[in-house]
Amino acid sequence: MRVGFVGTGIMGRPMAGRLLEAGHQLFIVRHRSEPPRELLDAGARLAESAMAVAEASEVVFTMVPDTAAVEDALFRDRGVAAGLSPGKVVVDMSSISPSAARACAERIRRLGCEYLDAPVSGGDIGARDGTLSIMVGGDRGAYERVKPLFELLGRTVTLVGGSGAGQTCKVANQMIVGINIAAVSEALVLASRAGLDPVRVREALLGGFASSRILQVHGQRMIDRAFEPGGRIELHQKDLGLALAEADQLGVATPMTSVCRDLMDACAAQGGAGWDHSALIRAYELLADHELGTG
Repeated sequence: MRVGFVGTGIMGRPMAGRLLEAGHQLFIVRHRSEPPRELLDAGARLAESAMAVAEASEVVFTMVPDTAAVEDALFRDRGVAAGLSPGKVVVDMSSISPSAARACAERIRRLGCEYLDAPVSGGDIGARDGTLSIMVGGDRGAYERVKPLFELLGRTVTLVGGSGAGQTCKVANQMIVGINIAAVSEALVLASRAGLDPVRVREALLGGFASSRILQVHGQRMIDRAFEPGGRIELHQKDLGLALAEADQLGVATPMTSVCRDLMDACAAQGGAGWDHSALIRAYELLADHELGTG
């Protein structure tokens, strides 16, 4: 296939690379930063604009930070929409507002094209390894057409429902992930403050019912103080804000999500907006006046 990719950052770069490695023609563009040299060296073609990417491609992926960035990539002057012709598919893999995803889908469909919202979970590790979980909203026919590409990027690919359903599912995912990071942080700080070795505590917990991917990966990052992103605090703040807004519209109580968002805000206020979200533990350390593993 001729595939376009707008947004080749921490997540987009390895995802685009996997499509290229599978033999697809890849078209990329400068979007907020220089395109990765590794993609160009591997055969990706550099287009002069997002419009040119869309003109050259059958399927165009976007992977950018937030709702405003998606709308900019799609609908700005010489954006993706300007280069579309009937029959093409736009796949947004960013994490944005479900209502915004539905609005984007409507605008793209007016051009005779299809739009899938397909946010992901699994972080930069999953993007590199092709083990992401991909949650898709949109038309089944468009989904089946793009599914072979999705299967290069993810281990679990699910059509959740119509337009916006993928983003709603991602909101739920980010609630669960954030609350679990908070739980691991809370438990490790408590154990460390009681004088226990957090390395041994984590090992013990991994063998029981408390075991989780968060404890395995982020628990180790907390112990190692390895807070380079990864998934940035500021992006998880954004996602939890989307969750709270959606909950408010639906009249659903989300007290744990609210607390988790407050803790993310505390980290950002300490200069940690760009930290990996495993650095949420720093908010707990501040509250306890105790750094993990210091006795």
